[in-house]
Amino acid sequence: MLENTFLIQNKLGLHARAATELAQLATQFDAEVTLYQGEKSAAADSVLALLLLESSQGKEVRVVCEGPDAQPALNAIGRLIANKFNESE
Repeated sequence: MLENTFLIQNKLGLHARAATELAQLATQFDAEVTLYQGEKSAAADSVLALLLLESSQGKEVRVVCEGPDAQPALNAIGRLIANKFNESE
């Protein structure tokens, strides 16, 4: 099991498009990926669950990856969050 904490930096936070992007990325790996924010948790492959985290700009999320592709999954998700979900603003 691998984990890291990332800061949500994009203006709109983990909104519908960003959650969809994250879910699509998570399904590309042979790993179970879960995001935690406070007491809430969400499977990374579920857009609805990700939206229910209500992760807004400035909040930290903990990403936990388990499985054969845990390291590449954690790296890719970390890059996506750091790149503000590939949003221009």
